[in-house]
Amino acid sequence: MSASSIPSSPADLALIEQLRNELLLAKLQIEVLEDRLRLQRIKKYGPGSEKLWDAQLELLELELGVSNLEVKAESQREPLPRSRRPHPGRQSLPEHLPRVERILACAPEQETCQGCGKETVVIGYDQSERLDIEPAKYFVEVTKREKRACPHCEEQGVMAAPLPPQIIDKGLASNQVVIDTVVQKYCDHLPLYRQSAILERNTGLEVSRATLDG
Repeated sequence: MSASSIPSSPADLALIEQLRNELLLAKLQIEVLEDRLRLQRIKKYGPGSEKLWDAQLELLELELGVSNLEVKAESQREPLPRSRRPHPGRQSLPEHLPRVERILACAPEQETCQGCGKETVVIGYDQSERLDIEPAKYFVEVTKREKRACPHCEEQGVMAAPLPPQIIDKGLASNQVVIDTVVQKYCDHLPLYRQSAILERNTGLEVSRATLDG
């Protein structure tokens, strides 16, 4: 830039100073608004959210029906590291998990030697492990209670096998479904409205949040 292009007149200098002041004022206003927004979010999500940084609070705004338990759990998470640490190497999978083997056979053209045309033989396996999961399988448990009666003594009436103890008497959900619901809510912090959506998606059965809460 040549010296002649640098504004030097009093009017130009005054305009530059005005724009500089307006920019500084805009930055201060943005900081004030950000502080107000943070205080509003903390007030909305409770004292547990005071430990959250701004990015976490913004993510909570995108989640509908966030519970206080979820906010508390999020506040206990460690911040993401800023510096990239060296990779510790491939992690071994826990030994207590069951192993399900899947053997991959060679292609048909690999079963014949390309040199002499004779059949090749298996000499070993290249083995690798990956964590896998079997999705939850919902099914309807049909309970048939055996009924008995004496063909000779009608006055004795009919006897039926007793039902096992149920957490919810005459409910549509089995004990296992009730237990899973409680564990997911209080241990995994999975809100009931999400569990209701998952049940409807996987089973086609609409179970309201109020029913799950009961």
